[in-house]
Amino acid sequence: MNQQLLSEIGRTQRLEILNTLKRTRGLSVNELVAKMKMSYMGIKQHCLTLERDGYLDTWRRPQKMGRPEMVYRLTRRTHDLFPCDSNEMTLELLKSVQEIYGTNAPEKLLFNLFERKTVAMKERVKGATVADRAKWMVKEREKEGFMSQFITDEKEGGPQILECHSPIMNLLDEYPIIGRLEQDLCEAVLGAPVRREETRTSGLYECAFYFAL
Repeated sequence: MNQQLLSEIGRTQRLEILNTLKRTRGLSVNELVAKMKMSYMGIKQHCLTLERDGYLDTWRRPQKMGRPEMVYRLTRRTHDLFPCDSNEMTLELLKSVQEIYGTNAPEKLLFNLFERKTVAMKERVKGATVADRAKWMVKEREKEGFMSQFITDEKEGGPQILECHSPIMNLLDEYPIIGRLEQDLCEAVLGAPVRREETRTSGLYECAFYFAL
């Protein structure tokens, strides 16, 4: 994590709020209270401070009845708190490969890398069903820093592996083909057709891999 930003944020409770919000599309103060062992006023004050310093913004979430609810969500400034730019050496290597071997060389290299990773994961994957394999894959992706979770709720779009962070964000930005390679990897490991959808709003990053059980 960025040590300068950590020193600016200061208190552990504020970091806990940011970490809690990182795995969501935004939460109200009451929802944060339900998830954390803090008072309403304590969380509210921390949220106001984080908003003032540029780490949170707010939006009005429509309700079925009554007035919209104010929800806090992360801003892009929080990206530096979570490892996502640890691939500068990788980017430089790929640029060198392109200079030496041509325009398509980086994509060929990435394709080969994901192909080898797919073979390795298929050899290790555990689970007789798609759901079991998805749960196994979530654990593997969590180890790699993707903040991954397995969801079956139809209200959330049905069975999916939902990831709230990408530790290779700068690599993904530079080489969008990685999105398709990740989808192919997921399909091969789960043994089922997969649809990948990526969402970025303010400080929110979500990548969902949808599949049928």
